[in-house]
Amino acid sequence: MTSTVKSSWSRTRHRGAAAVALAVVAALVAGCGSSSDDESDNPLSEGKADGDTVVVGSNNFAESILLADIYGEALKAKGIKVEYKPNIGSRETTYGLLKNGSIAVLPEYNGSLLAYLDPDAEQKSAESVNAAVKSKLDSKLTLLESAPAEDKDSVSINAETAKKYDLTAQSTLADLKDIAPELVIGGSPEFQTRHQGLVGLEKEYGLKFKSFKALDAGGPLTQAALTKNTVQAADIFTTDPTITKEKFVVLQDPKNLFGFANVTPLVYKSGLSQEGIDALNAVSAKLDTKTLLDLDSQVQLENKDPLDVAKAWLKSVGLN
Repeated sequence: MTSTVKSSWSRTRHRGAAAVALAVVAALVAGCGSSSDDESDNPLSEGKADGDTVVVGSNNFAESILLADIYGEALKAKGIKVEYKPNIGSRETTYGLLKNGSIAVLPEYNGSLLAYLDPDAEQKSAESVNAAVKSKLDSKLTLLESAPAEDKDSVSINAETAKKYDLTAQSTLADLKDIAPELVIGGSPEFQTRHQGLVGLEKEYGLKFKSFKALDAGGPLTQAALTKNTVQAADIFTTDPTITKEKFVVLQDPKNLFGFANVTPLVYKSGLSQEGIDALNAVSAKLDTKTLLDLDSQVQLENKDPLDVAKAWLKSVGLN
């Protein structure tokens, strides 16, 4: 079974889709968590980097900054000079900067990018999503290989519920069919009426829950309700560090109801050599969702510097 993503709501509602005013973005950068000594004071400074410098940008959320550090440090390991422009803003801003060459590399999410470029595009597989993205991209840009790592919507259950019904990380949404009538599920108000929500859960998996509790979009209200067992299941993003902290169980989605959101570098073609492309693809090959969740948890729960976390992981997989 496949799904059609009508908008990039799952990521944009979580990350903020509105274009960020340049003055606000500049202010955000001052508080950025990345400690790279190559980063620019202003992520939106005019012009491209000098010489053979590769400019690596990131959107304005912690995971994007971490991923930029990971990909950037992998380039440095190949002797490539890197400049960081972190915490720039939303996709509306960063896509334009890629098109004009102000940044050369940006960690993206394939399904979310496709929904931005073509809201009506079907998402049948990661491969078809990438092909569709490439067909819609500006001619100066290209998409590299996707990582197995995804940051997308999921139905997650709390530890108490998982123990009660003997559910594990290998359990699927289909395993909820008989017990869903006993469970309260929570999420954003939109989750109640979206195909990528209760409508699709019933249509694709036959799930009919006891009730729905309107909360926020995978944020603190949803996390708290699931932790306190006010709801037993909820829409939680798959690399949310709360999963680790509270021992939530993310249920597998074999029918891909929630589409695709594989981490995938988006590149300004003339800004990166073949050696650089190979280095980024090597990173993606080793980055899975479990690993990304762990790295996010180190940054967001343990307050580690994302650059230090990036370097340590690259070393652990032999890419430093």
